[in-house]
Amino acid sequence: MEKQDIKSLPLSVLEQELGKMGLARFRAGQVYRWLHQKRVSTFAEMTDLSAALRGQLDEKYYINAIQVKKKLVSRLDGTVKYLYELQDGNCVEAVLMHYHHGNSLCISSQVGCRMGCKFCASTLAGYVRDLTPSEMLDEVYTAQRDSGSRVDGVVLMGIGEPLDNFDNVMDFLEILSSPQGLNLSLRHVSLSTCGLVERIYELAQRRLQLTLSISLHAPNDEIRSQSMPINRKYDMESLLAACRDYFAVTGRRISFEYALISGVNDSPACARQLAERLRGMGAHVNLIPVNEVRETGYRRGSRAQIQAFQRLLGQLGVNATIRRELGADISAACGQLRRQEAAAPKDN
Repeated sequence: MEKQDIKSLPLSVLEQELGKMGLARFRAGQVYRWLHQKRVSTFAEMTDLSAALRGQLDEKYYINAIQVKKKLVSRLDGTVKYLYELQDGNCVEAVLMHYHHGNSLCISSQVGCRMGCKFCASTLAGYVRDLTPSEMLDEVYTAQRDSGSRVDGVVLMGIGEPLDNFDNVMDFLEILSSPQGLNLSLRHVSLSTCGLVERIYELAQRRLQLTLSISLHAPNDEIRSQSMPINRKYDMESLLAACRDYFAVTGRRISFEYALISGVNDSPACARQLAERLRGMGAHVNLIPVNEVRETGYRRGSRAQIQAFQRLLGQLGVNATIRRELGADISAACGQLRRQEAAAPKDN
């Protein structure tokens, strides 16, 4: 019998599973706290369970774990970039960022990505597989253990498209926010999507109170379709309609990510089109100087050009900030470290 990943089970599911074994409901709570509060790596460590029960659990389940394969620490701002190795040998990345208000961890949700956004290093090698809830949780738990500090906020903006791994991400969020687990409020969680419209509607109905970030990166369909293939399936009109619905249902303001690419989407005309698109939404635009990945050929404009774009948006009534760049000396942008590791010669 193939063992199940017990750390990926929300408490309600674990209660049902252990109930099938004839166990009282409180046993699930005990096991759950060992997994998500004390974060044990073996059933033998669950010392308030009988040896017989620990043996039963070990026969049916396994406890997932990931390893830090590489760790880079920025000399500029202390940002830490982790390359994690999963149990099957695949690698993903996470970035621990330090702010005055606390520590934020940007995590991956898939190994690779199938979305094909041309400015993103994460998608260059294609999609491999989804991450399980336990693997996403272990990105957080491992960063906390390694750094010795609590993760106060989580950003699903690393490798992968979170809404393309919808069910696993929803289970991850349920466990992450559980009072019997890390107990992290979803108001301290941001989820970034390139725009899977049906999933945005579905997410809205869950009313999770997280912050939704839309990777927009263009003011019109022509430009967006050139760099983001998803726009050919869901154009900007349908995407923004889903965003308006999300705001109406949840009351949560949406953040729009906009990577400024020199000569592509950074002109005054683009700023005016963008402002017109977002008017009346109470939106916040996060301007991102594009990461200069060799394979894409995209380049960023000067600091003055980026600031001028920001000022014009403000004059047009759209709140916009320029994202603070952290870990510039350690390839902190998502996908870069994983690609470097994959391209490195392997020992025989």
